[in-house]
Amino acid sequence: MQQKRKNVIIIGAAGRDFHNFNTYFRANQTYNVVAFTAAQIPDIDGRKYPAELAGEYYPEGIPIYTQDDLVKLIHDLDVDICAFSYSDISYQEVMAIGSIVQAAGADFLLIGPKETMIKSTKPLIAVGAVRTGCGKSQTSRAIVQALLAHKMKVVAIRHPMPYGNLVAQKVQRFASIDDLKKHNCTIEEMEEYEPHVVRGNVIYAGVDYEAIIREAEKEADVILWDGGNNDFPFYKPDLMVTVVDPHRPGHELNFYPGETTLRMADIVVINKMDSAGPEGIQMVRDNIAAVNPKARVIDGASPLTVDKPELIKGKRVLVVEDGPTLTHGHMKIGAGTVAAQKFGATELVDPRPYAVGRLQETFKIYPDIGTLLPAMGYGEQQVRDLEATIRDTDCDTVVIGTPIDLTRIVKIDKPVVKVEYALQEIGKPTLCDLVCEFLKDKELIRSDCGCK
Repeated sequence: MQQKRKNVIIIGAAGRDFHNFNTYFRANQTYNVVAFTAAQIPDIDGRKYPAELAGEYYPEGIPIYTQDDLVKLIHDLDVDICAFSYSDISYQEVMAIGSIVQAAGADFLLIGPKETMIKSTKPLIAVGAVRTGCGKSQTSRAIVQALLAHKMKVVAIRHPMPYGNLVAQKVQRFASIDDLKKHNCTIEEMEEYEPHVVRGNVIYAGVDYEAIIREAEKEADVILWDGGNNDFPFYKPDLMVTVVDPHRPGHELNFYPGETTLRMADIVVINKMDSAGPEGIQMVRDNIAAVNPKARVIDGASPLTVDKPELIKGKRVLVVEDGPTLTHGHMKIGAGTVAAQKFGATELVDPRPYAVGRLQETFKIYPDIGTLLPAMGYGEQQVRDLEATIRDTDCDTVVIGTPIDLTRIVKIDKPVVKVEYALQEIGKPTLCDLVCEFLKDKELIRSDCGCK
């Protein structure tokens, strides 16, 4: 007699959950995935994981519900297992969800790298972090520059952010700003893709990461995995780089799965040392030594460039920062804030009295954001609400600390200052040194390091 398939709910946030399904559950007759639940990202519940992507065992697709309904779903759908599948969440919160699942009668499952990492046919460097907002993107860009200096064809693959039509987003390739428009990217997606394409680099993303990497391999000498949140890679890395943040010391050992990425690391970058306190830097350094003493450690800073500092000095400024970094990343300070303080703003104007629509909800869900405005733009309504909030806020200047040109997305009727930042290594070794070692090991180069 054929054994009954175990009913599964995948607890997720439109990223790792879909990947875990594709790699672990989709073709596995032992399991029957009856639902996804969604958290962190607004408006991703109420949809379906489509039949076109779900495979032969799921001809109707798989419904996506809000995580708030988890207990009811476990009972109503006779669920045996709940597979936790999203990132940047404290250990306390992970196990609170685990306790809810077990109290409702189901098993609580964490699926690891062995079952979900896809092997590339090309050398692969992965960049991860211990929290959202540590500086993965600038680290990825520095690695790309080191690879390009050796004439390598580099293709980046970004952790998924599939918030729209999932079938259309199965495999996405971005090589220009026009591609961002073609794929109807959200602000959050543009913040990750735009810095690559404006530098002439191709980046892939989407839903089906087996299909994605097979396309990327066709045009690459080296693949760069540009991770999301604090997740571990979807691909088996040949070199793992993890970024830590001394502004949040201790978080590297207290957030899931950030500690996993730290323990996996061949290289650890301590970022933002130019703006963090010595106690935080030392705590992070001690924690690296405690859990991964073999890792090579790079000290780094995030120096700012500001296009119009004269519009900050003596002004009341509204600071707009990266949305996920302020929300589930729990950061209290970003590039825009540092620039406002450094160049003499008299006041950071609180946007909360002026917030409208979905942004009001964001501030209620994340009350610790404070006097910063998160650049939320997961959908058209949020973009309109962001534009209206900026328009209504009583300030002299808008300081934009996001990694994209926000004025291309929203109309801003006030003077604007754009803040950019890059990774600056302090001392030796540098990322370039270690990338060169990697290329020699893979027999892609023979000469000494030529990076500048």
